[in-house]
Amino acid sequence: MVTENKDIKKINTSKGIFNSILSYFKENMGILIFLISISVIMSFASPYFLTTNNLLNLLIATSSNIIIACGMTLVIILAGIDISVGSIIAFSGVITAMMIAWFHLPLLIAIILGILSGLIIGMFNGFVISETTIPPFIVTLGTMNVARGLAYVSTNGQPIRVMSNSFNFIGSGYVFGIPMPVIYFIVLFVITLIILNRTKLGRYIYAIGGNTEAARFSGINIKRVQFFVYSFSGLMAGIAGVVLASRMYSGQPTAGNGAEMDAIAAVVLGGTSFMGGQGKLGGTLIGALVMGVINNALNLLNVNSFWQYIVKGFIIIIAVYFDFIRKRKSALS
Repeated sequence: MVTENKDIKKINTSKGIFNSILSYFKENMGILIFLISISVIMSFASPYFLTTNNLLNLLIATSSNIIIACGMTLVIILAGIDISVGSIIAFSGVITAMMIAWFHLPLLIAIILGILSGLIIGMFNGFVISETTIPPFIVTLGTMNVARGLAYVSTNGQPIRVMSNSFNFIGSGYVFGIPMPVIYFIVLFVITLIILNRTKLGRYIYAIGGNTEAARFSGINIKRVQFFVYSFSGLMAGIAGVVLASRMYSGQPTAGNGAEMDAIAAVVLGGTSFMGGQGKLGGTLIGALVMGVINNALNLLNVNSFWQYIVKGFIIIIAVYFDFIRKRKSALS
């Protein structure tokens, strides 16, 4: 009898996992078809696209975007925006490199300080947004300029070179053939997934993004949730900054330029509504892969970097437009 019950539980668990996977593919069918289509086109357009080396480089390059997109997903579900993440990447990378190269601090302490610098800026964003009526766009626009300015001022606009194999391993090393940045984004993705789907905090984020006033009347501490979400976004950007600095063997004040746009595009392409209250992290993952493939494709095709900004700009506009159409249809139905 006990054995039969165990077998039934295993069958039910297997069915649950299968149904979840099937549901995931159904929900993201459109963006998945888009991703596959681009990949197929690129496999004919460039003989290098499907090589193991290129695909690994694509995953490594996309990992930073996935990390900051985890935080951005929570922000946008909350009906907010955070355009400071690109500058936080630069600032946290510069702080880490500075602590190692200039002050000769132990590697672990330098990394912690670099990540903390991102967290502190995120906490500042969260505090101002939660305690005032200043729109998130304005607050994070200000901190975007402050963080970038601090990165330039502290380095005199010059990269800080780090000649440390231990530090370089963080962003360039491999474990069992898996690049370290890929391991980071998997771990952070799972943590964010748990927060969003398995905790009260996740439900509160959806509730506030869907209807702030209703969430307030239901007793949700809106200020606390806002503070957490923007702090989390800053933390993710801080981690991405340290990893990117390690990959580049230096802290560079120009790092992360435009990263906020890639993250926003990944989130919106993945189906998260700019209006708030709707979205899933699984869609963000596919959206980030789409942006990674597009970036990789443009580089392989030797498209001028100036034109790449134009292409990505149109992608964001189109994604937001489709989000608007989808939202309007759901409101009418």
